Amino acid sequence: MASEVVDATAAKPRGGRFCTVCNDRRPALKRPKTLEQICKECFYAVFEDEIHRVIVDNHLFKPGERIAIGASGGKDSTVLAYVLSELNIRHGYGLDLFLLSIDEGITGYRDDSLETVKRNEIQYGLPLKVVSYKELYGWTMDEIVKLIGLKNNCTFCGVFRRQALDRGAALLKVDKLVTGHNADDIAETVLLNILRGDIARLSRCTSITTGEDGPIPRCKPFKYTYEKEIVMYAYFKRLDYFSTECIYSPNAYRGFAREFIKDLERIRPRAILDIIKSGEDFRISTSTKMPEQGNCERCGYISSQKWCKACVLLEGLNRGLPKLGIGRTRGLNNESNKDMKETNGTKGLQSKQCGTLDF
Repeated sequence: MASEVVDATAAKPRGGRFCTVCNDRRPALKRPKTLEQICKECFYAVFEDEIHRVIVDNHLFKPGERIAIGASGGKDSTVLAYVLSELNIRHGYGLDLFLLSIDEGITGYRDDSLETVKRNEIQYGLPLKVVSYKELYGWTMDEIVKLIGLKNNCTFCGVFRRQALDRGAALLKVDKLVTGHNADDIAETVLLNILRGDIARLSRCTSITTGEDGPIPRCKPFKYTYEKEIVMYAYFKRLDYFSTECIYSPNAYRGFAREFIKDLERIRPRAILDIIKSGEDFRISTSTKMPEQGNCERCGYISSQKWCKACVLLEGLNRGLPKLGIGRTRGLNNESNKDMKETNGTKGLQSKQCGTLDF
């Protein structure tokens, strides 16, 4: 993918054309975000400076904070770890940085990408913590897919992963968690929430910091950074990252939104930022009833229901009813609590909570 992006966007200088930023060196690429012909050195500088401005303007960090970087070994998290390490030193943020990886238990995918993260740990000098689905939930994604097939498997993985990141961050005792979600990801999420009619998520999906009312806030320093530019930065910097897509997500719903965003970008590169701006300007009517955040009665994790989504999904798996938590779960949530009370005091798989940490 990296070579395709670079080949497609590489500049072809003719005559005396020079970099539009420094007007000194020959351009090496055309920025997907601005369509400027730019040299590598200036690209590195503007790429890093834009991220620094986002961090400073949005007051993402405070000196002395412990920050966990969600690290998958992919391009986004690898570039995030590298750039954040560089900016932390260059601008004196005063942060203690850590790498946090989640092992979903996907043979031939996650085991290989974790090897990349372990190399990043050495390359960037950042401590690494790995938390696995198996130790938190008693299941691997390989086992879940074997039980439910390839339909709805992303629902399980997404719910478990979000909670696993929070639990891993709690183990590291960090103040914030940063993720490599880029501008393309956020634009896709805006479209998905519109298509799903998910007002609650639509109202917060463009926020650069989320979860401030939860255990550990999450930040997205790449909120305005294009995916293509992240790939180009990793390519030209020769960063060590894992580029294989998850073997269980070829037909993920998000993939259709991603293709639509790419089509829009080809026609009008600024479309990605315009979609994000639309999400930022979205306002909910005061008469709209929003879910009230509370805590899961079973594991203590933040939830708008009696049981969090992870506990409902896990209960279904442990009872041999994997579809129990798919779709709307208000009724199922109440049913699950009733079943739980009836089996109170028993031990075994169906009494296992979704995780091993208290919140």
